[in-house]
Amino acid sequence: MSGYFNVMEDNEAENNGSHRNLGNGHNQESALHIFVNAKKKINDIFRDIGQYVNEANTFVTDISSSVDSSDILTDENVSVVKGFQEKVEGITEVLARDHMKVVFFGRTSNGKSTVINAMLRDKILPSGIGHTTNCFIQVEGSDSSEGFLLTEDCDKPKNITDIKQLASALSSVKLQENSLIRIVWPKEKCRLLREDVVLVDSPGIDVSTELDDWIDKFCMDADVFVLVANAESTLMQTEKNFFHKVSEKLSKPNVFILQNRWDVSEMEEDIDKVKQQHLERNSHFLSEELKVTDKKSGKDRIFFVSAREALVSRLNTDRGTPTPDRVLLPGFQARLFEFANFEKEFEQCISQSAIKTKFEQHTNRAHYINSEIRKVMEQAYNKSLDLQDDKLKMRREKSEKLSLLDKQLNLLTKDVKGKIQLMVQDVEKKVSSALNDEIRRLSLLVEEFERPFHPDPNLLKVYKKELHLYLEDHLCSSLVARCSGPILRNVDHTQFLFADRLAAILPEDNQQQLSNQLPKRDFEIAYRLDCHNLCAGFHEDITFRFSLSPTMLLQRFMGSNLRKMKLAGDSAANEASSRSPRDSRLLGQGDMDNEAMMALLANLASFTSKSNLGVVVIAGLVTKAAGWRVIIALGTLYGGIYCYERLTWTSKARERVFKQQYVDYASSKLRLIVDLTSSNCSHQVQQELTSTFARLSHQADISKNQLEIEIKEVDKGMVSLKDISAKAKKLRNQADFLDSQMAGFVSDYLRNSGL
Repeated sequence: MSGYFNVMEDNEAENNGSHRNLGNGHNQESALHIFVNAKKKINDIFRDIGQYVNEANTFVTDISSSVDSSDILTDENVSVVKGFQEKVEGITEVLARDHMKVVFFGRTSNGKSTVINAMLRDKILPSGIGHTTNCFIQVEGSDSSEGFLLTEDCDKPKNITDIKQLASALSSVKLQENSLIRIVWPKEKCRLLREDVVLVDSPGIDVSTELDDWIDKFCMDADVFVLVANAESTLMQTEKNFFHKVSEKLSKPNVFILQNRWDVSEMEEDIDKVKQQHLERNSHFLSEELKVTDKKSGKDRIFFVSAREALVSRLNTDRGTPTPDRVLLPGFQARLFEFANFEKEFEQCISQSAIKTKFEQHTNRAHYINSEIRKVMEQAYNKSLDLQDDKLKMRREKSEKLSLLDKQLNLLTKDVKGKIQLMVQDVEKKVSSALNDEIRRLSLLVEEFERPFHPDPNLLKVYKKELHLYLEDHLCSSLVARCSGPILRNVDHTQFLFADRLAAILPEDNQQQLSNQLPKRDFEIAYRLDCHNLCAGFHEDITFRFSLSPTMLLQRFMGSNLRKMKLAGDSAANEASSRSPRDSRLLGQGDMDNEAMMALLANLASFTSKSNLGVVVIAGLVTKAAGWRVIIALGTLYGGIYCYERLTWTSKARERVFKQQYVDYASSKLRLIVDLTSSNCSHQVQQELTSTFARLSHQADISKNQLEIEIKEVDKGMVSLKDISAKAKKLRNQADFLDSQMAGFVSDYLRNSGL
C-alpha cells in the first residue's frame, strides 16, 4: 500500500509542478514562476525608469538654473519631473517587497494551520483541535539555512520552537489577536516560498469582532483569500460577514473555499447530495452575494479536501516512510487529487491575481510618468528648436547690422577725410592770404609803434624787444580777427556734422553718447609767429650818411636792390655762420654766386666811402672840365647840402630809418614763414577735427564691439540650445523605448498571459 501512496504523491507533485504552455513568450513556465519573472521584468523596467527620471530631473534642473529657462520649461514642468523622482523611488521600493500573498481565514478549528502546513509539506504552524492559533502568522521565504521567528515588538530573531508559546491560544504568554508573527523559513525547503509566495494564517474569525482592523492591517495587499470551512457544517454567517467586509474594501477579491475534513464523508450516507448542497450554497455566496465571479466559475473555486490526510501523506513521502494504514480513510486518493488540484488552481489564480494587482497599477503609473515626462521633453525639444530659429534669425540680423555699420563707417571715414582735407586747404589759404596782407601793411603797423627812441645801444636793444612784442601781438590779433572766427565756426559746424552723420548709422542706445564726445571748450588756433626769434638777426644801420656821397650815389644808381642785397648779405652771413658744413655743401651754385656778388658790392661800397683817392680823382676830372668857378659853386652847394642833411639828422630821422630797415627785414623774414604758419594752423585744425572724429568713431567701435559680443552670446546660446534639444530628443526617444518595454510587459504578463 505504501507503493501506491508513493505513486499518488509522485502524481501529486507532478500535478503541483505542472508546466503550462502559456504562449506569447512563456514557454513551459509554471504559474508561480511567471510572477517571479514578471516581478524581475517590472523591476528592471522601473530601474530603467528611475535612471530615466534622474536624467530628466538633472536635465530640467540644469535648464531651470539658466536665465531664459521659462522660454523652454515652466515651473510646473520642473516640479512635475522632480515629483516623479520621489514617486518612482517609492514604487521601486514597493516592487522590491512585492510578493504573492495568500491569507487563510475561517472559524476556529476548521484546519487553517493544517492546510498551510500541508502546502508547505512540513508541520511548521501549531495545529490541533479547538482554538489553537491566537494571532496572525506570516510564513515567508529566506535564503538562510535555518528558520527563525520575528515579532513586531522585537527585531531580534527567535527560535522557531517559540511559535507554540507565542501563537498558541493555549499558551499563557500568547500575543494579542491583532499581532503578527513572521516565520522566516528557508526557501530551499519549500517550492512555494522559493516562488515568492507569502502565506498568512489567522485566528478564528469567530473569536473577535475587530474584523475591520484585521482587514486593514493584514488583508489590503492580499492577492488570494482562502476560506477554510468545515465540511461537517454549512457556510456560517460569521464567515459570510467577514468576506462581505473584505469585498467592501477590496474590489472583487479572489476567494477559494476549502471544505476541509471531507474525509468524514466516508462515514456518511447521501454524501453526493451533501456535496452538491455545499457547492450550491458556496457558489451562490461567491456569485450572488459577493459578486466576485459567476456561478459556473464559482464552482471551480470550491474544493473538498482533507488537509490532515494531505499533510500526513506528504510528510511520510518526504521522509521516505510509509503512511500508516489507519491514518487515511477510504477514498483518500480522490481527496489528495482534489487538494493537489486546489493547489494548481490556487497557484494559477494567485500568480494571475498578484501580477494584475501588484504590477498593473504600477505599470499604469509608470506609463503615466513616462508619458508626462515625454510631454515635457517634447515641449523642451520643440521650444529649443523654435528658440534656435529665433537665435539664428537674431544672429543674422546682428551680423547684417555689424556688416552694414562697418561698411557705413568706412564710407563715412573716407568722406570725413576728404572733408578735413578740404578744410585744411581752406584754412591754409585763409591764413596765408591774411598773413600776406598783414606783411604788406607792416610799415603802417610799425609806424604806429610809439616808444621813446634813443640811439644808445642798450636803450636800442630794449626798443627792439618791445617792437618785436608789439609786432607779434598786433599780427596775431589781426590774424585772429580775420581768420579765427570763420575757421572756428566752420570747425564747430563740421564737428556737429560729423556727429549727425555718425548718429545716423549708430543704434539708438549709442546715439545719446555722441554729444558727450564733442569738445567741451572752444577750439583756439595758435599762430606762433615768434617775432622775437624771427627778427633776432636784425642789425640796424642808423649812422649818418650824406646822400650825395659816392657810396650813396652808387646805392641810388643801383637802386634799392643794393640795399636789399646788403641786408640779405648780412643775414646770409649770419646764417652761414650757423650752417653746418654738410648744409653748406648742399647749397646750389646759384646760392654761392649770390653770396659772392653781395660780398663784392659790400667791399666796393666800403672802399668808395673810406678812400680819399676816389675824391681826388673825381675832383681833378671835374676841374679840368668845368673850371674853378663852377667847382667852387658846386662845392658851396655840395657843402650846404651836407650841412643841411647833417643838421637834420635827428633822433626822429634815425627812428624813421630804423623802422624802415626793420620793416624791410621783418617783411622778408615773415614772408619766409607764411607757408609754415598757414601749414601750422591748418595742421591744428586737422588735428582738432581728426581727434573729434576719432572720439566720435569710438562710439561706433563700442557699437561694433557690442554687436560682436551680442553675436558671441547668441552663438553661445545656440550651442546651449542645440545641446538642450539633443538631450531633450534623446530623453523623448528614451521615453518611447520605455513605452515599448512596458507595452511588451503588458502584452506578456497582463493582457495575453493566459492565466
